[in-house]
Amino acid sequence: MSSPCALLAWTFLTLLGLGVAQEDLTPCSPIVPRREWRALPSTCKQRLDLPVRCVVVSHTAGSPCDTPASCMRQVQNVQHYHVRTRGWCDVTYNFLIGEDGLVYEGRGWDTQGAHAGGGWNSKSIGISFMGNYMDRAPPQRALRAAQSLLACGVARGALRTNYEVKGHRDVQDTLSPGDRLYEIIQTWPHYRY
Repeated sequence: MSSPCALLAWTFLTLLGLGVAQEDLTPCSPIVPRREWRALPSTCKQRLDLPVRCVVVSHTAGSPCDTPASCMRQVQNVQHYHVRTRGWCDVTYNFLIGEDGLVYEGRGWDTQGAHAGGGWNSKSIGISFMGNYMDRAPPQRALRAAQSLLACGVARGALRTNYEVKGHRDVQDTLSPGDRLYEIIQTWPHYRY
């Protein structure tokens, strides 16, 4: 399937679930795989010991994206910066979330991310919202995508059932995930400072 057609299909599947209450989210909603957004090959080798106990939520602090096409470009830009400019083995996050309401596979469930310092990478999944959320909140469809991803992680055995959500600023000296997104994740049931 061509990339634009595949992204259209992912969007359609996601839109079908937009009216669903959070409690009724079906685990493992579609995740846009690396091949669909044309990721560079990863050279990362460090595996995660699953299930992990934490999820670290960040923002890219860059441009937001609100369509599958713009989000595909944005996740490519983030990966290019991490790999070609910074010299890292791949995009640092396990998953990225666009304002289009889709989840984009970064390093995925099994590979250790490089999203936080201080030993957090080996015991967490890193989720980054694409955009800057200092002064504005992500749209509800992006927040629902994150909640669905967390339910998926538990269903797959990648996250412990009693996992903890932390803001990037809880584990590292940073403004990420932005003031507005940080306020939101503090209301999530698994949030722990």
